[in-house]
Amino acid sequence: QVQLVESGGGLVQAGGSLSVSCAASGSIFIINDMGWYRQTPGKQRELVASITSIGSTNYAASVKGRFTISRDNGKNTVYLQMNSLKPEDTAVYYCTARIRPNHNNWYQAYWGQGTQVTVSS
Repeated sequence: QVQLVESGGGLVQAGGSLSVSCAASGSIFIINDMGWYRQTPGKQRELVASITSIGSTNYAASVKGRFTISRDNGKNTVYLQMNSLKPEDTAVYYCTARIRPNHNNWYQAYWGQGTQVTVSS
């Protein structure tokens, strides 16, 4: 059983910074891409940032230059540092990872439970 457990998030004023992290645990053979999505009520979940196993990153245009994604492969953890936050960044942030749980199974997508990030104006 694979679990993604997020931590961090919370309430911050506009212009402030916040970080979230997500640790994968359980039956893990290999972790491929890891990333962060966000969702607000009534809208589809959208990609915020992703990072490959060798550290190549991809960002949504709306967060480029403000957010930084990183990972610690030894800890099976992905991080998202969010700077210069805006009220429109308010959302539930979900981490995701493509994980191969054992050598008998191919990669599957796993999701965290989500963590709320609220930016006040």
